[in-house]
Amino acid sequence: MKFDLTILFDDLREVPTLAREAEALGADGLWASETKHDPFLPLAIAAEHTERLALGTAIAVAFPRSPMILAHVAWDLAEASGGRFILGLGTQVKGHNERRFSVKWSAPGPRLREVVLALHAIWDCWQNGTPLQFRGEHYAFTLMTPFFNPGPIHYPKIPIYLAAINPYNCRLVGELADGISIHPFHSVGYIRQTVLPAIEEGLKKSGRARRDVTVSAPVFIVTGKNSKELEQAKRAIKQQIAFYASTRTYMPVLETHGWGDLSAKLHRKSVEGDWSGMADLLTDEMLEAYAVVGSLDEVIPRLRERYDGLVDRISPYIPWALAGDRALLTQLVQAFKGSR
Repeated sequence: MKFDLTILFDDLREVPTLAREAEALGADGLWASETKHDPFLPLAIAAEHTERLALGTAIAVAFPRSPMILAHVAWDLAEASGGRFILGLGTQVKGHNERRFSVKWSAPGPRLREVVLALHAIWDCWQNGTPLQFRGEHYAFTLMTPFFNPGPIHYPKIPIYLAAINPYNCRLVGELADGISIHPFHSVGYIRQTVLPAIEEGLKKSGRARRDVTVSAPVFIVTGKNSKELEQAKRAIKQQIAFYASTRTYMPVLETHGWGDLSAKLHRKSVEGDWSGMADLLTDEMLEAYAVVGSLDEVIPRLRERYDGLVDRISPYIPWALAGDRALLTQLVQAFKGSR
C-alpha cells in the first residue's frame, strides 16, 4: 500500500517547496484537487521540481472540459513528468455542473464512459498515427491536422483514474480505467460490499484482472497532538462528513450501516444553512465508521489494520488547519514508512 499526500497551497509559488518536501518525506504520490485552484497547474510545477513522486489530479472535473483539452494537458504532463502523471477524473454533481461551471447536465456515467473512450482515441491518433474517427452520443472527434497534432511521446500510457462511489461508475472503472479514486466519504464496509464487487463486474466484461486496477482512497484522519486538538479534529471531520452525506448521491454509503434516514435530515439542515447543526447529527459511532480516529501514535496502526490488503494507495484527508501542520504530516508519513 502506497502513502500519498494532497498538495494544499494558497499561491502557486509555494508549490516547488511543498512538492520537494513531500518527496523528501518519502511520500509515494502527490495529488491536486479541483477546489479553489486548477488541479493541473500545480502538478506541472511539481513535475519540474521532483523526480520520483507520482503526480495526479484527484480529481479534475471532466464535463466542463472537452476531452480534447484533457488529452492535450495530460499528454504534456505525462512527458514533462517522465511518465509520472495520473489523470484522475470525476463527474461532480448536477448542481455544480449546471450552476458553477454552466455545463449542460446529462446522465453522468455514460457520458464519463465516452470521455475515457475519446481520450484513448485521441492519444492513439497522436502516438500511432491512427485516423481520428470518434463518434459518440456526447462527443465527436474527426479532425486532427499536423499543425495541432503534438505527435508521439516517450510516455503515452497515461493512467486514467475515475472517481466512483456508485455501482455504475465502479463497473466503469473495471471495464475501462486504470484506477479508482474512492470518495473520502466511504467506509470499509461500503468498499467491500459495493465498490469492489462492482469493479469485478467491470473487469469480467473487459477480460482484465484485479491487478489491472489501482484502488486509491483518501481517508478521513482524526488526530492531534493532544486531547484538545483531537476534539477539534473530530468536530471538523464531522462537519465534512455531514456536508457530503447531505447529498443524496452518497445515501448508499449511509444505508450500508443502517443510517439512510440521516440523509434527509442533513439535506434539510443544509438548505437552512445550519452547518453546525449538521455536524451535531453525527454520532461518534458514525465518525468511527467513516474515519480513522486516534492519537498520533494510534492512527497509522489503525489505518493499516483497516486498509491493508483492501486498497493500493492511501492518502490522509485531515482538517484544513491540521493539514497545514508540516510536523504532523512528517510524523504521519514517517510512521507509515516505519510500519512497512
